Amino acid sequence: MADFSAPASSAGSVQEGTRPVKAAIVLVLAALADWLFYGHGIGISAAIFAVAVACGSVLANLATLNRKQVLPAGALLLVALVPAAEEFNVASLTFMVLALGIGLLLTTNRDQHRLGEQAAALRDLYLVGPFRFFRDAISAFNLPALKTGFVVWFIPIAFGGIFVFLLVSANPLLEKWISLLNPGNTTSYVSLGRVLFWTAALSIAWPFIHVRWSAKREMPAGLAEAATLAQGIPSGENDFFGVATILRSLILFNLLFAVQTVLDVAYLWGNATLPADISYASYAHRGAYPLIVTALLAAGFVLTAMRPGGPAEQSRVIRPLVYLWVTQNILLVLSSILRLDLYVQIYLLTWWRVAAFIWMVLVALGLLLIVVRIVLNRSNDWLIRANLIALTVTLYICSLVNFTAIIADYNVSHSREASGNGVWLDMNYLFSLGPQALPAIDRAIALRGFDPTLVSRRGCLVEQQRREMVSWRSWGFRSWRLQRALDAEPKSTTTG
Repeated sequence: MADFSAPASSAGSVQEGTRPVKAAIVLVLAALADWLFYGHGIGISAAIFAVAVACGSVLANLATLNRKQVLPAGALLLVALVPAAEEFNVASLTFMVLALGIGLLLTTNRDQHRLGEQAAALRDLYLVGPFRFFRDAISAFNLPALKTGFVVWFIPIAFGGIFVFLLVSANPLLEKWISLLNPGNTTSYVSLGRVLFWTAALSIAWPFIHVRWSAKREMPAGLAEAATLAQGIPSGENDFFGVATILRSLILFNLLFAVQTVLDVAYLWGNATLPADISYASYAHRGAYPLIVTALLAAGFVLTAMRPGGPAEQSRVIRPLVYLWVTQNILLVLSSILRLDLYVQIYLLTWWRVAAFIWMVLVALGLLLIVVRIVLNRSNDWLIRANLIALTVTLYICSLVNFTAIIADYNVSHSREASGNGVWLDMNYLFSLGPQALPAIDRAIALRGFDPTLVSRRGCLVEQQRREMVSWRSWGFRSWRLQRALDAEPKSTTTG
């Protein structure tokens, strides 16, 4: 890491000498972010904050600034802020963030000129830069033990917090228990949301104030190995994903997931009685989708931690913990499938719920393939190929299935009109499925009794189907089968 407008030694002394000024600037920016954004909608405030970040960056890095590039960088930022001033949305935010990064690159990075190097520098700024705030904050106190502890515990605590949030959002029981642990109205003293907001604001603004670009210069392999050993770091080992970090993470994650697993076994699979203020429908629906996000994050962590040739791959302690955690994640996915099934039994099927079922099965299969990769000592390329094959086979099978007819038939069969339970049939959704839903629509009309409006709408779908079959160019075997069924119907069906 280096700043590029001065020799390494002088640049380092400049960086250390301006640390208090940079800390003051980033605190002012965090306070401005709080005033502009916290509890308010985002609009022109985003452009104002971007200008403040740019000005703060220039002020904090005056000694190392490439002054020739300040004007082009400023013009680029102003052009990029026009969409944000017009309307704040994803596109305008993207332009604004890219302009800030490119402007910073132009004014403070004189060492990297190739497009690939500049793209890598921007990736480092956006993805790695915010995390440097925590390490720099600890190193400012010059406490090596605290710094080492931070490196070892950062991943477990950060990911653990994310998993706790997802598990609580997926489980109303956990949410209720946590609310019972709250002694009084602590939000009147300290708002956790505001603390997290300030932390995020500080970490986002810090890389633009304390600028550090990675200076990657080619070095012979022998010298690189010697330099690594001289720093006391094992070759190829990442501080944040060393054995100690992974071990602590897996122990913490297994304990967190065990709570959710036990609750699912008791209440979802064992049909234990829920508290009076929590229904099975809410318990089932709340957890279906957050638990899938949890499983995907878990899969990403396992792939990173157990990368081929990594320090944890051959550990006899870590491997069983990985297998246990993946098993718990597969159970979570199966619980999500059961949750969605229970919800569908009450609120019927939709296209999105069918897609969710298929996606959950693929996630469970992906987790199982991760275990297979670890057991057989395969590469990540093998894992990617196996998942692509599974995805291709799944999509091929899905292309042969008439999901429209399945959804329509299921909804009619499980509606209150047909079974006496569940919800009333949504005829508008049934008609929106198109001509392939006509057999189920006929059953629904028979269940409801003659209704001229429904018969008229059915006639429109029949006419749409016949128009589509007029030309041989639009012929399809599925449509042909439907047309044969319609032609075989007695005329009384269409006339009521």
